[in-house]
Amino acid sequence: MSRLEDIMYLAACIEWLFAAENPTFTDRIRAAKAAGLDAVEFHLWRDKPLSEIRQTLEETGVKLASFVVEPRRSIVDPAQHGEFLAAVRDSLIAAKEAGAPALVVASGFTRPDVPRQDHFDAAVTALRQAATLAEEAGILLLLEPLNDRVEHPGMYLVSTTEGLDMVETVNSPNLRLLYDMYHSTVMGEDPAQVLAGRFHLVGHVQVADVPGRHQPGSGTIDWPRYIGILRDLGYQGAIGLEYKPTGPTLEGLTQARKTLGL
Repeated sequence: MSRLEDIMYLAACIEWLFAAENPTFTDRIRAAKAAGLDAVEFHLWRDKPLSEIRQTLEETGVKLASFVVEPRRSIVDPAQHGEFLAAVRDSLIAAKEAGAPALVVASGFTRPDVPRQDHFDAAVTALRQAATLAEEAGILLLLEPLNDRVEHPGMYLVSTTEGLDMVETVNSPNLRLLYDMYHSTVMGEDPAQVLAGRFHLVGHVQVADVPGRHQPGSGTIDWPRYIGILRDLGYQGAIGLEYKPTGPTLEGLTQARKTLGL
């Protein structure tokens, strides 16, 4: 098996990492390669030069782990499902062009005076249709719970457990959960508890420290325990470094690597 198939490896979110030192995304990919990283990811794709990114990925051997379905539309509001599915179709085409990374989906905002079960049911309906499209394209969709205490007030899906419930209900091999340890910690969750017995539904992991969303080692998270939990659960895949460096990228990356033991 190759290095990227049999162990945990680091993927730099080049939306933030290497950004201060490199204005272009292609240069950030090269900087990640020079720093010894195997993979990168970013947020939105429509403002990125995908053909140039694909060429740089092929030149460097760096893998693109993920980017976000856009335009971002709500999966908990049936009135937006048509636009959401159109965004999925466009993003699947873009993903093919960029080397078939996973595509990230968030829930959208809570609808006032609408029961939570209605939100859940609407999300499952949208995700089932999106997963069918993803199966046809051979691309993985990642459903990401966020936090509503710091960055995303009003967001519906903020619970890892509920996100796993959605993935389990849809029951598609092309839909998995993106488990972001930062968002989960902000919401007061413990990874050992929320992931127990359900880790097969997780397709990607991202990290940042609390408070501040900076590099691991800058805050209060017990990273040896958190990474140990992932190892015990048998995780094999990318650890997305989706944090905002407190200083030069390489300094923060050195601290993150030492803290994570990766």
